Amino acid sequence: MKKGSLLWSVALGALVLVFTSCKKDPISNLTAEESRIYITNHDSTTLFQSFKTYSLVDSVAVISNNKLEGKLLTNYDSEVLNALKASMQARGFQLVAKSSQPDLGINVSRVSNTYTGVMSYPDYWGGYRNFYDPYYWGYPGYGYYSPNYSYGVYQITEGGLSIELLDLKGAPSNGNKIKPVWTALARGTGVFHAANANQQVLAFFAQSPYLKTNN
Repeated sequence: MKKGSLLWSVALGALVLVFTSCKKDPISNLTAEESRIYITNHDSTTLFQSFKTYSLVDSVAVISNNKLEGKLLTNYDSEVLNALKASMQARGFQLVAKSSQPDLGINVSRVSNTYTGVMSYPDYWGGYRNFYDPYYWGYPGYGYYSPNYSYGVYQITEGGLSIELLDLKGAPSNGNKIKPVWTALARGTGVFHAANANQQVLAFFAQSPYLKTNN
C-alpha cells in the first residue's frame, strides 16, 4: 500500500470514529412509551368473523410468582376494561352478559414475577482491583486482601398486562375445553399506569387487523 493511501485510510477511520462516538445510544434515550413492548398472538385457524358477541370480566386477576393473589378493580384496571369495550365495539362485537352465552370471553390479568439471584465475587470486586497495581497506592510488592463479603444478592421484579380472548362458542365441540384464540401482552416502563391503559389496548388491536366480526 502506498504511503498516501495509508494516511487517507487512517484519516477516514478517525473521521468515522468521531461521528460514531457522538451518536446517541438509542437504548439509553428511549422514552417510557418507547420502552414498552406489545406482543399479540392468535390461532390462525380461527375465523373471528364467525363470532358476534363477547363478555368481559368485571375485575382483573392479580398474579404474582405464578400464584393468584386475588381480583381487583383499580383505576388502571377500569381503564383497561373500558378500553377493551371500546375497541371490541369498534371491531363490530356486541357486549353481552356472561349469562347470555357469549361467543367470546375476555380474561384480563396483571402478572408480576420477582427473581432473586446471587452474584459471586471470588476475589475482591471480581478481580477489578487488578487494574491497579499496589505500587499505584505506594505499596510496591504488596498484594490485595480478599474480604469475606465475596457475594452480592440482587432482586428483580418484572410485570406485564395479559389479555386472553377465549372461544366459548366452540367449547362444547372442543372436548369441553375453553380454547384461547387471541392473546396479548404488554411489558415495560409504566405498564401499570392508568394514563397508559388506553394506548396499550389500542396497540394490541392495531397489531390485530383480523380481530373483527361481520356485524
